[in-house]
Amino acid sequence: MDRRDGVVTLTLNRPEKMNAITGDMWGALRDVFEEVARNHDDRILVVTGAGDAFCAGADLVDAGMPRSSGLRLEHMRGVGRSAAALRGIPKPTIAKVNGVAAGAGLNLALGCDLVVASDAARFSEIFVKRGLSIDYGGSWLLPRVIGIHKAKELAFLAEVISAADAERIGIVNRVVPADELDRAVDALVEQLMKAAPIALSQTKHLLDQAFSATFADAVEAEAVAQVLNLGTSDVQEAVRAFTEKRDPEFTGE
Repeated sequence: MDRRDGVVTLTLNRPEKMNAITGDMWGALRDVFEEVARNHDDRILVVTGAGDAFCAGADLVDAGMPRSSGLRLEHMRGVGRSAAALRGIPKPTIAKVNGVAAGAGLNLALGCDLVVASDAARFSEIFVKRGLSIDYGGSWLLPRVIGIHKAKELAFLAEVISAADAERIGIVNRVVPADELDRAVDALVEQLMKAAPIALSQTKHLLDQAFSATFADAVEAEAVAQVLNLGTSDVQEAVRAFTEKRDPEFTGE
Protein backbone atom coordinates (compact mmCIF):
# COMPACT_ATOMS: atom_id res chain seq x y z
CA MET A 1 0.00 0.00 0.00
CA ASP A 2 1.26 3.45 -0.93
CA ARG A 3 -0.02 6.58 0.79
CA ARG A 4 0.88 10.05 -0.42
CA ASP A 5 -0.79 13.46 -0.57
CA GLY A 6 -4.20 12.13 0.39
CA VAL A 7 -4.19 9.30 -2.16
CA VAL A 8 -3.95 5.67 -1.05
CA THR A 9 -2.97 3.15 -3.73
CA LEU A 10 -3.61 -0.47 -2.84
CA THR A 11 -1.80 -2.87 -5.18
CA LEU A 12 -2.62 -6.57 -5.11
CA ASN A 13 0.86 -8.02 -5.41
CA ARG A 14 0.84 -11.66 -6.51
CA PRO A 15 1.57 -11.20 -10.21
CA GLU A 16 2.69 -14.81 -10.59
CA LYS A 17 -0.84 -15.85 -9.57
CA MET A 18 -2.64 -13.06 -11.44
CA ASN A 19 -3.15 -11.41 -8.04
CA ALA A 20 -5.55 -14.11 -6.89
CA ILE A 21 -6.65 -13.54 -3.30
CA THR A 22 -5.61 -16.07 -0.65
CA GLY A 23 -7.62 -16.88 2.45
CA ASP A 24 -5.51 -14.58 4.62
CA MET A 25 -5.84 -11.65 2.24
CA TRP A 26 -9.58 -11.11 2.77
CA GLY A 27 -9.02 -9.87 6.30
CA ALA A 28 -6.03 -7.81 5.23
CA LEU A 29 -8.12 -6.10 2.54
CA ARG A 30 -10.87 -5.38 5.05
CA ASP A 31 -8.31 -3.84 7.42
CA VAL A 32 -7.03 -1.51 4.69
CA PHE A 33 -10.54 -0.44 3.68
CA GLU A 34 -11.51 0.28 7.27
CA GLU A 35 -8.29 2.22 7.85
CA VAL A 36 -8.89 4.40 4.79
CA ALA A 37 -12.46 5.01 5.93
CA ARG A 38 -11.25 6.22 9.34
CA ASN A 39 -8.20 8.24 8.33
CA HIS A 40 -9.13 11.90 7.81
CA ASP A 41 -6.04 12.52 5.68
CA ASP A 42 -6.93 9.79 3.17
CA ARG A 43 -9.02 11.39 0.44
CA ILE A 44 -9.10 8.80 -2.36
CA LEU A 45 -8.45 5.06 -2.67
CA VAL A 46 -7.10 3.53 -5.88
CA VAL A 47 -7.15 -0.28 -6.16
CA THR A 48 -5.02 -2.00 -8.80
CA GLY A 49 -2.99 -5.13 -9.48
CA ALA A 50 0.69 -5.81 -10.06
CA GLY A 51 1.91 -7.15 -13.38
CA ASP A 52 -0.49 -7.93 -16.20
CA ALA A 53 -3.61 -8.71 -14.16
CA PHE A 54 -5.98 -6.83 -11.90
CA CYS A 55 -7.27 -9.80 -9.89
CA ALA A 56 -8.21 -13.33 -10.94
CA GLY A 57 -10.51 -13.72 -7.92
CA ALA A 58 -10.01 -16.13 -5.05
CA ASP A 59 -7.00 -18.44 -5.07
CA LEU A 60 -8.79 -21.80 -4.93
CA VAL A 61 -5.51 -23.62 -4.19
CA ASP A 62 -4.66 -21.37 -1.24
CA ALA A 63 -8.19 -20.45 -0.23
CA GLY A 64 -7.75 -21.19 3.48
CA MET A 65 -11.17 -22.82 3.44
CA PRO A 66 -12.03 -24.77 6.64
CA ARG A 67 -13.29 -28.34 6.43
CA SER A 68 -16.55 -28.01 8.38
CA SER A 69 -19.60 -26.27 6.91
CA GLY A 70 -20.01 -24.03 9.95
CA LEU A 71 -16.45 -22.73 9.75
CA ARG A 72 -16.77 -22.36 5.99
CA LEU A 73 -19.80 -20.15 6.50
CA GLU A 74 -17.87 -17.96 8.93
CA HIS A 75 -15.00 -17.77 6.43
CA MET A 76 -17.37 -16.66 3.67
CA ARG A 77 -18.95 -14.12 6.00
CA GLY A 78 -15.44 -12.73 6.43
CA VAL A 79 -15.19 -12.41 2.65
CA GLY A 80 -18.47 -10.52 2.73
CA ARG A 81 -17.20 -8.22 5.47
CA SER A 82 -14.27 -7.31 3.24
CA ALA A 83 -16.64 -6.40 0.40
CA ALA A 84 -18.83 -4.40 2.79
CA ALA A 85 -15.80 -2.50 4.12
CA LEU A 86 -14.93 -1.39 0.59
CA ARG A 87 -18.47 -0.19 -0.04
CA GLY A 88 -18.45 1.54 3.34
CA ILE A 89 -15.56 3.87 2.55
CA PRO A 90 -17.11 7.38 2.58
CA LYS A 91 -14.61 8.67 0.02
CA PRO A 92 -14.15 8.17 -3.72
CA THR A 93 -12.68 4.80 -4.69
CA ILE A 94 -11.26 3.96 -8.11
CA ALA A 95 -10.48 0.57 -9.63
CA LYS A 96 -7.54 0.81 -12.02
CA VAL A 97 -8.00 -2.37 -14.04
CA ASN A 98 -4.82 -3.19 -15.90
CA GLY A 99 -5.68 -6.75 -16.94
CA VAL A 100 -7.93 -9.68 -16.09
CA ALA A 101 -10.65 -9.03 -13.49
CA ALA A 102 -12.47 -12.29 -12.82
CA GLY A 103 -14.82 -13.59 -10.16
CA ALA A 104 -14.28 -11.76 -6.89
CA GLY A 105 -11.71 -9.68 -8.77
CA LEU A 106 -14.42 -8.30 -11.02
CA ASN A 107 -16.66 -7.65 -8.03
CA LEU A 108 -13.78 -5.94 -6.24
CA ALA A 109 -13.67 -3.52 -9.17
CA LEU A 110 -17.45 -3.12 -9.17
CA GLY A 111 -17.31 -2.30 -5.47
CA CYS A 112 -15.35 0.83 -6.30
CA ASP A 113 -17.11 4.06 -7.28
CA LEU A 114 -15.34 4.40 -10.61
CA VAL A 115 -13.68 1.83 -12.88
CA VAL A 116 -11.00 2.81 -15.39
CA ALA A 117 -9.67 -0.01 -17.54
CA SER A 118 -6.87 -0.67 -19.96
CA ASP A 119 -8.00 -1.75 -23.42
CA ALA A 120 -6.19 -5.01 -22.63
CA ALA A 121 -8.43 -5.74 -19.63
CA ARG A 122 -10.83 -8.67 -19.61
CA PHE A 123 -13.78 -9.32 -17.32
CA SER A 124 -15.66 -12.43 -16.23
CA GLU A 125 -18.08 -13.57 -13.53
CA ILE A 126 -16.28 -16.89 -13.69
CA PHE A 127 -17.91 -18.51 -10.64
CA VAL A 128 -20.18 -21.15 -12.21
CA LYS A 129 -17.28 -22.52 -14.25
CA ARG A 130 -15.63 -23.26 -10.91
CA GLY A 131 -18.76 -24.84 -9.44
CA LEU A 132 -19.40 -21.75 -7.32
CA SER A 133 -22.04 -19.06 -7.00
CA ILE A 134 -21.40 -15.35 -7.22
CA ASP A 135 -19.86 -13.63 -4.16
CA TYR A 136 -17.92 -10.58 -2.92
CA GLY A 137 -21.08 -8.52 -3.26
CA GLY A 138 -21.59 -9.34 -6.93
CA SER A 139 -25.19 -10.47 -6.51
CA TRP A 140 -26.03 -6.97 -5.20
CA LEU A 141 -23.66 -4.91 -7.32
CA LEU A 142 -24.03 -6.42 -10.77
CA PRO A 143 -27.82 -5.97 -11.24
CA ARG A 144 -27.58 -2.38 -10.03
CA VAL A 145 -24.77 -1.59 -12.45
CA ILE A 146 -26.02 -3.31 -15.61
CA GLY A 147 -29.61 -4.48 -14.94
CA ILE A 148 -30.95 -7.86 -13.91
CA HIS A 149 -31.11 -9.58 -17.30
CA LYS A 150 -27.58 -8.66 -18.31
CA ALA A 151 -26.37 -9.57 -14.83
CA LYS A 152 -27.89 -13.03 -15.18
CA GLU A 153 -26.30 -13.44 -18.61
CA LEU A 154 -22.82 -12.67 -17.27
CA ALA A 155 -23.28 -14.79 -14.15
CA PHE A 156 -24.96 -17.78 -15.83
CA LEU A 157 -22.65 -18.02 -18.85
CA ALA A 158 -19.43 -16.89 -17.15
CA GLU A 159 -18.10 -15.62 -20.46
CA VAL A 160 -15.03 -13.44 -20.75
CA ILE A 161 -15.82 -10.00 -22.15
CA SER A 162 -13.53 -7.32 -23.49
CA ALA A 163 -12.90 -3.93 -21.95
CA ALA A 164 -14.87 -2.34 -24.81
CA ASP A 165 -17.89 -4.55 -24.10
CA ALA A 166 -17.56 -3.89 -20.37
CA GLU A 167 -17.68 -0.16 -21.08
CA ARG A 168 -20.66 -0.59 -23.42
CA ILE A 169 -22.79 -2.33 -20.78
CA GLY A 170 -21.72 -0.04 -17.94
CA ILE A 171 -19.22 -2.10 -15.93
CA VAL A 172 -16.43 0.30 -16.83
CA ASN A 173 -16.52 4.09 -16.81
CA ARG A 174 -13.61 4.62 -19.16
CA VAL A 175 -11.32 2.49 -21.34
CA VAL A 176 -7.91 3.83 -22.33
CA PRO A 177 -4.86 2.42 -24.13
CA ALA A 178 -2.72 0.32 -21.80
CA ASP A 179 0.17 2.75 -21.87
CA GLU A 180 -2.14 5.61 -20.87
CA LEU A 181 -3.86 3.90 -17.91
CA ASP A 182 -1.69 5.40 -15.18
CA ARG A 183 -1.95 8.86 -16.68
CA ALA A 184 -5.73 8.61 -17.05
CA VAL A 185 -6.25 7.55 -13.44
CA ASP A 186 -3.83 10.22 -12.20
CA ALA A 187 -5.85 12.85 -14.08
CA LEU A 188 -9.09 11.56 -12.55
CA VAL A 189 -7.54 11.60 -9.08
CA GLU A 190 -6.38 15.17 -9.64
CA GLN A 191 -9.92 16.22 -10.51
CA LEU A 192 -11.37 14.54 -7.44
CA MET A 193 -8.71 16.02 -5.16
CA LYS A 194 -9.87 19.49 -6.20
CA ALA A 195 -13.44 18.79 -5.06
CA ALA A 196 -14.78 19.52 -1.58
CA PRO A 197 -14.23 16.31 0.44
CA ILE A 198 -17.34 16.57 2.63
CA ALA A 199 -19.57 17.37 -0.34
CA LEU A 200 -18.10 14.41 -2.25
CA SER A 201 -18.70 12.11 0.70
CA GLN A 202 -22.29 13.28 1.10
CA THR A 203 -22.92 12.89 -2.63
CA LYS A 204 -21.53 9.35 -2.57
CA HIS A 205 -23.75 8.44 0.37
CA LEU A 206 -26.87 9.85 -1.28
CA LEU A 207 -26.25 8.01 -4.54
CA ASP A 208 -25.47 4.75 -2.74
CA GLN A 209 -28.88 4.92 -1.06
CA ALA A 210 -30.71 5.58 -4.33
CA PHE A 211 -32.04 2.04 -4.86
CA SER A 212 -33.25 1.52 -1.32
CA ALA A 213 -34.76 4.94 -0.55
CA THR A 214 -38.16 6.30 -1.51
CA PHE A 215 -38.23 9.67 -3.24
CA ALA A 216 -39.41 11.25 0.00
CA ASP A 217 -36.53 9.61 1.85
CA ALA A 218 -34.09 10.84 -0.78
CA VAL A 219 -35.09 14.50 -0.71
CA GLU A 220 -35.08 14.47 3.10
CA ALA A 221 -31.57 12.99 3.08
CA GLU A 222 -30.53 15.63 0.54
CA ALA A 223 -31.81 18.37 2.84
CA VAL A 224 -29.89 16.99 5.83
CA ALA A 225 -26.71 16.62 3.75
CA GLN A 226 -26.99 20.15 2.41
CA VAL A 227 -27.35 21.58 5.91
CA LEU A 228 -24.15 19.76 6.85
CA ASN A 229 -22.38 21.13 3.76
CA LEU A 230 -23.54 24.68 4.47
CA GLY A 231 -21.87 24.51 7.86
CA THR A 232 -18.43 23.82 6.38
CA SER A 233 -15.71 26.31 5.59
CA ASP A 234 -15.52 24.79 2.09
CA VAL A 235 -18.81 26.48 1.11
CA GLN A 236 -17.47 29.83 2.30
CA GLU A 237 -14.28 29.20 0.32
CA ALA A 238 -16.35 28.36 -2.78
CA VAL A 239 -18.19 31.69 -2.51
CA ARG A 240 -14.94 33.62 -2.04
CA ALA A 241 -13.34 31.85 -4.99
CA PHE A 242 -16.35 32.61 -7.17
CA THR A 243 -16.30 36.33 -6.35
CA GLU A 244 -12.51 36.48 -6.74
CA LYS A 245 -12.65 34.55 -10.03
CA ARG A 246 -10.23 31.81 -8.98
CA ASP A 247 -10.34 28.09 -8.30
CA PRO A 248 -11.38 27.17 -4.75
CA GLU A 249 -8.99 25.46 -2.37
CA PHE A 250 -11.04 23.03 -0.30
CA THR A 251 -9.84 21.63 3.02
CA GLY A 252 -12.64 19.31 4.08
CA GLU A 253 -13.44 21.39 7.16
